[in-house]
Amino acid sequence: VELALGWAAWKTYVRRADIQQRRVAATPRLRRGYSGRYLAREETDRFRCMGMEILGSSLRACERPEEALPVLKASLALKRRHWWRDEAYILVAQTNLASCLDDVGRGQEALILMREIYARRIASYGLAHEHTIQTGSNLIVTMFRLGLYDEGKTLLRDQLVPAARRLLGYDHDTTLDLNKNLANAIQEDPKRSRDDLLEAETILLEVVKRRRRVFGPTHPDTLLSERDLSNARVKLATRMHA
Repeated sequence: VELALGWAAWKTYVRRADIQQRRVAATPRLRRGYSGRYLAREETDRFRCMGMEILGSSLRACERPEEALPVLKASLALKRRHWWRDEAYILVAQTNLASCLDDVGRGQEALILMREIYARRIASYGLAHEHTIQTGSNLIVTMFRLGLYDEGKTLLRDQLVPAARRLLGYDHDTTLDLNKNLANAIQEDPKRSRDDLLEAETILLEVVKRRRRVFGPTHPDTLLSERDLSNARVKLATRMHA
């Protein structure tokens, strides 16, 4: 259903606009009459961008990132051409493109783009801002996938977790997820020591306590955190008896 809606948006906002533009360009009389009313209408291009974004997102949601990638690239190019002063508008398009690059296995390209987006978020909004924290969360996922554990852990410890605590509080779901990501990264790091595993267990235990208190013992996120803690304890026990 989502993909069908995506193609419907493409046909409505993109394909129809392209057909109309070709007709106008091919007919001198229409070109004179419509150049000011149609070809240069900003809202028309906004609708085209909207159609591209919907289709690109739908293709990604249906696990067809290779098809989504050129659509998202075209959407970003259109935004840069017409709305180059709209920083937030372009950053959203860049974020979608970076995520798609990661989906198709072009992690290094995604990492470069995500670093740029994160730096611009900090410059525009500061560290303690929801958009900055979300962008940083996307960045660390790519870092850990590429094995950049030290850099990712430093980013979490020094910037993301403190910023989330200041902005959202210690018990907020985003703050708890960041702590969980830190603990998981500590455990997955090939250079981890026994002390590192003890630290990961301590972090996850705190996450479990807060989720139980805030969300309740039967909440799915609480149960997932308890499973993470149990796995961490197994890894620690295995290391201690090795």
